Amino acid sequence: MKLTSSSRPLKITFFFSKHRFLSTAKISIQDNDEKAKDTQIISNLNLIVRGRQSWKIALKDTSLLKPHHVEEVLIQTLDDPRLALRFFNFLGLHKNFHHSNESFCVLIHALLNVNLFWPASSLLQTLLLPGLSPSEVFEALWKTYEKCEFTSSFGFDLLIQNYVQNRRAFNGLMIFRLMRKFDCRLLPEVRTLSALLNDLAKIRQFAVVLEVFDEIVKAGVRPDVFIYSVVIRSFCELKDFVRAKEMVRRMESIGSELNVVVYNVLIHGLCKGQRVWEAVEIKNGLVHRGLRADIITYHTLMLGLCRVERFDVAVELIKEMIHLGFVPSEAVVTGLVDGLRRKGKIEDALGVVKKVGEVGVAPNSFVYNALIDSLCKDGKFDEAELLFNEMGNKGLRPNDVTYSILIDSFCRRGKMDIALSFLGKMTEAGVNVTVYPYNSLINGYCKVGNLSLAESFLSEMINKGLQPTVVTYTSLLNGYCNEGNLHKAFRLYHEMTGKGIAPNIYTFTALISGLCRANMMAEAIRLFGEMVERNIMPNEVTYNVLIEGHCKDGNMVKAFELLDEMVEKGLAPDTYTYRPLISGLCSIGRVSEAREFINGLHRDHNKLNEMCYSALLHGYCKEGKIEDALSACRDMVARGINIDLVCYGVLIDGTLKQHDTRRLLSLLKEMYDQGLSPDNVIYTSMIDANGKSGKFREAFGLWDVMIGEGCIPNVVTYSALINGLCKAGFMDKAELLCKEMLVNNLLPNQITYGCFIDHLTKEGNTEKAVELHNAIVKGVLANTVTYNILICGFCKLGRLQEAMELLVGMTDNGIFPDCITYSTIIYEHCRRGSLQEAIQLWDSMLNKGIKPDTLAYNFLIYGCCVAGEMKKAFDLRDDMLRRGVKPNQVTLDSLARGTRLKKLHMNIDE
Repeated sequence: MKLTSSSRPLKITFFFSKHRFLSTAKISIQDNDEKAKDTQIISNLNLIVRGRQSWKIALKDTSLLKPHHVEEVLIQTLDDPRLALRFFNFLGLHKNFHHSNESFCVLIHALLNVNLFWPASSLLQTLLLPGLSPSEVFEALWKTYEKCEFTSSFGFDLLIQNYVQNRRAFNGLMIFRLMRKFDCRLLPEVRTLSALLNDLAKIRQFAVVLEVFDEIVKAGVRPDVFIYSVVIRSFCELKDFVRAKEMVRRMESIGSELNVVVYNVLIHGLCKGQRVWEAVEIKNGLVHRGLRADIITYHTLMLGLCRVERFDVAVELIKEMIHLGFVPSEAVVTGLVDGLRRKGKIEDALGVVKKVGEVGVAPNSFVYNALIDSLCKDGKFDEAELLFNEMGNKGLRPNDVTYSILIDSFCRRGKMDIALSFLGKMTEAGVNVTVYPYNSLINGYCKVGNLSLAESFLSEMINKGLQPTVVTYTSLLNGYCNEGNLHKAFRLYHEMTGKGIAPNIYTFTALISGLCRANMMAEAIRLFGEMVERNIMPNEVTYNVLIEGHCKDGNMVKAFELLDEMVEKGLAPDTYTYRPLISGLCSIGRVSEAREFINGLHRDHNKLNEMCYSALLHGYCKEGKIEDALSACRDMVARGINIDLVCYGVLIDGTLKQHDTRRLLSLLKEMYDQGLSPDNVIYTSMIDANGKSGKFREAFGLWDVMIGEGCIPNVVTYSALINGLCKAGFMDKAELLCKEMLVNNLLPNQITYGCFIDHLTKEGNTEKAVELHNAIVKGVLANTVTYNILICGFCKLGRLQEAMELLVGMTDNGIFPDCITYSTIIYEHCRRGSLQEAIQLWDSMLNKGIKPDTLAYNFLIYGCCVAGEMKKAFDLRDDMLRRGVKPNQVTLDSLARGTRLKKLHMNIDE
């Protein structure tokens, strides 16, 4: 190639190995010296870069071109950085040339010198792509900075800023310190240092921030307000509030530009450190410094006050904000309203919602849902519904959680119709119905005893493609157990586990509770073991249920063992644990031990309530020890526990049994003096006592007083009076009372019908009694008691076969026989001398986990004694003692009589 200048032709001759570098130039090599070669190449390149010939033609062959050649050309082109950049990019893009780090850095410095920041930044990012270490990049920048004698150090700033932007603060810090090391006069700009310190603070390197700040000050840099702000924040984060305040005073003293931002940083730090009152003082002092608190100041203080739960001050502050024209943020309003709600200050929370609503702000849906939940829990359903409607007015669409909360709240309170109406609203609003409202409805209907509707909702949710959860199944299981339908409960349990739904602690507790109520303790213990094997740990409720079951079964040893086990596992017994233990001790005649147990609990500072003492009072009253019961009442009051209606009811019931009219009147007067009025239970007790005594005039008189005081008779009250009338033979009046029940929308229950069945069987009218019983079986009202009445009637009439058929029939109907059922038939077998049949029935009872009571033992011991089976009789006595069942005088008399008869027979035989 021939290159010409304006004055005369310039002939350039240059060889690269065997190849020609310039296709048209006449090249000759005069000197083989490498330095001369480099000089010639660089000179030719300069001519090409600045010439008019196409670079693509002129630079066809670059095989011998070295990075240091390009670097020198770039240095010689510093007068035109744009041209240098074009040449640099041409080689990289079109010739795939690998530039040296120094070439990059020369060009970066050059571009920054003429304020071409964007291309310089792009070049720096490309340089960093291969993963060069900060020291390598700095070395190249420093080398070219010195070599080219650049006056601007922006290249180093750009590198620090790049590291900061890429969250590599420590790399940026290394560059800053290398700058100081190589030249103490070389310093980044203040804004670069501010960005570096802020990035260090973002990664919570507050101690490092303070170190760097000291280095900056020693270097003679005058920090700006942003640097001071991050330093103040760092002191606050390190809990050094004294030095944070000193820093602010230092700024004030040296005349630094102060604005509200600096004070906001300090206020934020103080609030975060729960020194809110100091923060409030700083805010109040702003006006003396010629500054005005801004919205950030108020928001910070509001959140700080909420954090220390000073919601009363926060409420006043939000009012001040609104008065000054500031609009609080949703986050601040949400924090305050939710805080007030959690503290139970629902009215104040609603007041804030109303106040901020005037300036167009509302809490988020989460807070509205929480407020609605709190109102529902407080029984303020009208207010909850108003808040629900308000959500829509403020543009907040109630979601599935909102509806679920309302539906669940109404279901928990048995308001099933309202709950259903909200399910309808949910569907109409186009909100997807989830499993949660269905679970609430199923649980609600189970609690009110409407299991058929609960089952229908289960079917509905499945039809809608919603999968039942463990909560769904547990609600239904609990409902079946409460109804005594254990067969259905366990069938559902197996269905649930068969679908791969794992039972939880509540599932097992519901089933164990059902078994305990059915007196099937062996099965309850087995299920308890299965639960533990599944690594499901029992909770307090599980233990309470099992303890109560053993107490009702009379197995106090096992009950107290469970109490000890419960404590060993770190579970806290409560009044629901203690009450059955007290009641259990009393039920087996160990009332004095029950009282000592209570005294021990009191000494150990365990909290007891009226429920625990009512069990003790019941024990004393059952034994006719009214004075001891009254003494226990005095202890109760002395320990700060008030005598409630239940306790008075127990005392009154005990007094009625002793026919002590004077004490009865005294107790009633004491009740009225305490501001208490008799309830259904107390009135029913008094009516029942008078009815059983044949004092129907007094019974009906009490009935009228009861209604006059607004206390409406319930099914139990009606049944008590009907029972008295039936026993006295006043069947016409009993039937009239039963009709009155129906008129008042009260359905007779098993006990009501049992009164009529009992009268009919005693009168020998078994056909009518069976007819009535069959009717209540169809109406799903039959229970163990009604079966027992019929079985007793048939046994008394000597119709043992029909009694046995009823025993089989009750099991087929899902009703479980109890000790009374078996002992009634066993007695009839013994009376007939059919000892083997009686023993077979006895074994069947034991196999079902039904524990015999004293009466059952006495019946079979009597049968053994009559049959001369004295060894069996004494074996039964020993079994009684092993099971903790106390033999009574009848037991001893039977054994003594049997022994005498045995001896008499032996003497006769001799």
